[in-house]
Amino acid sequence: MALKRSLVPQSVYRRQLAARLKELRDATGLTLTEVADQLEVNQGSLSRIENGERGTTPVLVRALLDLYGVEDEDRRADVLDLVRADKEQQKPWWRKYSTVLTPTRYDGYLALEAGATHLANYQPMLVPGLLQTEDYARAVISQMRKDLSPPQVEALVRVRMERQNSRLGGEAPARLWAILDEAVLRRTVGSVEVMRDQMRKLVEAGERPNVTVQLLPFSLGAHPGLYGPFVILTFPHPTPDLVWLENPKNSVYLESAEDLDNYTEIFDQLMACALSPSETRTRITEISKELEE
Repeated sequence: MALKRSLVPQSVYRRQLAARLKELRDATGLTLTEVADQLEVNQGSLSRIENGERGTTPVLVRALLDLYGVEDEDRRADVLDLVRADKEQQKPWWRKYSTVLTPTRYDGYLALEAGATHLANYQPMLVPGLLQTEDYARAVISQMRKDLSPPQVEALVRVRMERQNSRLGGEAPARLWAILDEAVLRRTVGSVEVMRDQMRKLVEAGERPNVTVQLLPFSLGAHPGLYGPFVILTFPHPTPDLVWLENPKNSVYLESAEDLDNYTEIFDQLMACALSPSETRTRITEISKELEE
């Protein structure tokens, strides 16, 4: 399994730029060593640029395009536009929260999520962040991140709420397909009142045109999602999709075709055996009423 433990690419544009530059170099038959020698630049820096681990400058890219024999002005402009777009995306709304985001690479995920058009999210334990209420988010973060002070917890709660406004609202909202295990609803997070509000939000979210929510009932028994949570992020062509796996200290992303096919197959299987969206809304409402008894 191709686990990427280096820094997550900082933007969709950087991933596109990395792929374009590698493609152009491969077409010439030049190695990274030969390019580095001819341009008198550090080979390690070039490698990180081609891997999407760091950005670059228009000056260096123009030199690369010259070396690769790219003379067509439109092709050159397309590549240089990616450099500028990547730099522009390095000023995200979440930068002011970097102190609490960087340790777990959550800022890396936000950069990827910001450029995604479709999010397929499976959660066996918790409500997905994009669908959490403020009180639910506060209860989750405060209990899972004991290392954080109250102000830091509140900062992450604000990040979560801004994520929802940014990705599920606006002029170009992402398409979210969330599949939850029934355990998510049966675990009391915060309080009964917090759970009631959270279930109400899930029902309302499932009625939005860009959001689909499905529930895996306990009666299903064992299923392919028992390995754990994951998110499949889909990006505009030609940026390749990827899978994100969140861990306490070293969240990772998978981008090989084999990994994508594997997780896509699992998600498709979960979709097929989960309750339909309408059945899910009915079941959530039933479980909410049970809390009141």
